[in-house]
Amino acid sequence: QVQLVESGGGLVQAGGSLRLSCAASGRTFSSNAVGWFRQAPGKEREFVAAIIWSGGSTRYADSAKGRFTISRDNAKNTVYLQMNSLKPEDTAVYYCAAGPQGTASYSWGYNYWGQGTQVTVSS
Repeated sequence: QVQLVESGGGLVQAGGSLRLSCAASGRTFSSNAVGWFRQAPGKEREFVAAIIWSGGSTRYADSAKGRFTISRDNAKNTVYLQMNSLKPEDTAVYYCAAGPQGTASYSWGYNYWGQGTQVTVSS
């Protein structure tokens, strides 16, 4: 089992920044990658970014490119999502997920999920 705990969400004005953290514990060696997804009210969960634990290869959704940066601290078993130039349409619950595949952009590529952290961007 892998346990994931997200933190760092909150309320921010448009143009502002937030850094989300995803702390992993348990059998973290069983997971090859960590991804961030988000879900806005009434919408499907969508991929944001993903990173490989070793090597650090990354993948981003088009909506995140140039504004968001995913990184990891292997010593702390923590993955971060730095979000800059936030827009109201970034408002959602953000989830981190861990899985055995690569930087998958689909939710079924991950078998462990955190509880989510709310990000609200005001205009």
